[in-house]
Amino acid sequence: MNKTGAGAVATAFANQVAYCAHAGAHITARVVAGIAAVLGSGAQGKLLARVRDWPGAPLADALPLRVAGGLHALHLSGTAPALAPIYHDESAQDEAIIAEVMAVHEAALLPWLDGPPQTNEAGRSANFIAAMLWLADQGVPARFDCLEIGSSAGINLMLDRYAYDLGGVRVGPADAVMHFAPAWQGTPPPGHDIAILSTKGCDIAPVDLTDPAQALRLKAYIWPEHTVRFERMDAAIRAASERKPDLVQASAADFVEAELARSQAPGTTRILMHSIVWQYVPADQQARVTAAMEAAGAKASPDAPLAWVMVEADRTIHRHKLTVRYWPGSGEEVQLAWSHPHGADVEWL
Repeated sequence: MNKTGAGAVATAFANQVAYCAHAGAHITARVVAGIAAVLGSGAQGKLLARVRDWPGAPLADALPLRVAGGLHALHLSGTAPALAPIYHDESAQDEAIIAEVMAVHEAALLPWLDGPPQTNEAGRSANFIAAMLWLADQGVPARFDCLEIGSSAGINLMLDRYAYDLGGVRVGPADAVMHFAPAWQGTPPPGHDIAILSTKGCDIAPVDLTDPAQALRLKAYIWPEHTVRFERMDAAIRAASERKPDLVQASAADFVEAELARSQAPGTTRILMHSIVWQYVPADQQARVTAAMEAAGAKASPDAPLAWVMVEADRTIHRHKLTVRYWPGSGEEVQLAWSHPHGADVEWL
């Protein structure tokens, strides 16, 4: 994940192709492979030079998806019709098409390298709900105050408006904005009545779903073969238009430290949650978040516990772990499940 230097860019692109293929995203794998082919050719330009000479860790920085997101945005906006055969999964000369588009639209693509992908997938919230059910089964108060880092547009901050069928265990309102029923393997999670009292999140560059231009940027990071995700995005846009999620601009560390400093109501469980975010958090901020959580955990009580729920990638096997730490329990990490990156399936452990 953190490989830098010679060969790191090529390794990142190869890993991303394998990752996408494993997740059933063959068009995205095809696009990333096409970009990699152009990088390996003799083609020149500012964009290609910047990618080839990437100063950081290209896989941790999701460099392949930054470029792929820019190409997808050109396709979605109709700006680069030459890409249509690739995105329609038709036979085409991928390398030649992508090389031409990258050259012609270099100025439009360069800004996509400036920040990590804004991947905001509502389906991941099923993991958070399953973790809350498990936490309730451990005896913590089943009334949750939720904090999220890397919230992007805050789609998962609206998880109390969604309904879930988790291996037969149903959670959520009758008038839900969206319904999720991931393919479930293993025993179902514990059945409990849970209440989400509040949700609040942060992002270094929050996205306003009610702004069409910002919404298009989010859609560009949706893998094109996953049509249901576009439907979910439209539903989330409607929900945000009715009532925006509580989302602030802040770094992960600043946000967590400030929120943990607030008093916690007795009979509630405070929970920090994030999905496909940790790799983008700088190491110094990871250390601050961890230190803040462990310090707050040391002060947690049975009537005011603290939990940390994570859905993050294991790039060695191209799967995602759902893990939990909680206090005043042991504070040790417990893996609850393997999860599809977009919530399509869950293997409960």
